[in-house]
Amino acid sequence: MSAETIVSAVIVLICMSPIIVIGIVQYGSEVPVGFWAGKKPPRKEQITDVKAYNRKHGLMWISYGAGFVLCFVCGLSFGELVAAYLCMAEVFGGLLGMAAYHNRLNRLYYRE
Repeated sequence: MSAETIVSAVIVLICMSPIIVIGIVQYGSEVPVGFWAGKKPPRKEQITDVKAYNRKHGLMWISYGAGFVLCFVCGLSFGELVAAYLCMAEVFGGLLGMAAYHNRLNRLYYRE
């Protein structure tokens, strides 16, 4: 394993650790969690099942962080360039998927 690969792996772990921690914190939160920066999270009375809403949001963030690390590790077996392309696909595709999933959770759990 080259020094560049080790440095890249350390950077990936440092960058994805906060994402996974956000997911863990959201998973166990008692109050509704937010998704968009700068937008206040919903109030408790606006959500039908706060526990399920938070757990699904938390799992979404954990999956995003773990998926990024998995893309990096899997890509390394094919070379650093493939790992970089897989990580870029995870970043953009994952963010789009997370936004769509967040909107779906809002449709499922917001009171009307």
